[in-house]
Amino acid sequence: MLRQRIVTALVLLAIMLPALAAQARWPFALFSLVLIAAAAWEWARLNDTRGVAAVAWCLLAVLLAAIVDVSGLGLQPGLWWVTTLVWIAASAWALRLGVSHWHHSHVVVRRVGGIVLLVLAWQAMMQARRWGLNGLLSIFCLVWAADVFAYAGGRLWGRRKLAPHISPGKTWEGVFSGLVAVWGVGAAWMQWIDPLMHDQGMSLFSSLRTHFGLLGWFLCLSLLTGLAVVGDLMESLAKRSAGVKDSSGLLPGHGGVLDRVDALLPVFPAAMGLVLMGKAVS
Repeated sequence: MLRQRIVTALVLLAIMLPALAAQARWPFALFSLVLIAAAAWEWARLNDTRGVAAVAWCLLAVLLAAIVDVSGLGLQPGLWWVTTLVWIAASAWALRLGVSHWHHSHVVVRRVGGIVLLVLAWQAMMQARRWGLNGLLSIFCLVWAADVFAYAGGRLWGRRKLAPHISPGKTWEGVFSGLVAVWGVGAAWMQWIDPLMHDQGMSLFSSLRTHFGLLGWFLCLSLLTGLAVVGDLMESLAKRSAGVKDSSGLLPGHGGVLDRVDALLPVFPAAMGLVLMGKAVS
């Protein structure tokens, strides 16, 4: 299993890094859209769709992504705030329903809602790429830090369960560990990474510090860390309701694409909303 995880990770990095480094926008757009399309296929399967029908939902996600991208909706700060509010409201509703009642909600609403949020997350990534490589990477690293240190903190100090019926391994201590790690990564990024990548635009951390001040910086990073947890919990809820451990077997050793991107999905729209709002009020 460990060997599979390493090989899969290396293959993904071998594709992702050149796509990120390319001057043109299309390599990263294509790479990330393939992942989002795969995640859409997985989401359809988690919500009672199989075979050709699941592929159709995947193709629908690609079509919607193209429409949203061409329309220029990603340039509107309001879109990202609406998306963030939908994430908060939908997750509060779904998590309150719990695993046993998830499938009692309308299946078409679950399918369409998930596909739309996947597409909007992809569009937010595209907006972040336009903003600059430094900004895009800093958002990725925020989510990765929150995830890795939440896991480590939960293993070391976890006592109080966050959502035992949905994701038994998650604890409040883990969430707080992830939050502290994000603050630390943000401070370190501004100190050491930003000077090295000054020609690649401003990082998320520096943008928040510049536009919202120190207190706002802490609050914004806390919001984004919380949203990363929400994304993870929502996917765990869907998987547990479907009775599966992984969203699929597309990534050997890692499970499915959704298993790897779930925490990114609500964070990217909220991050772009904060960035664009900061620019507007400056």
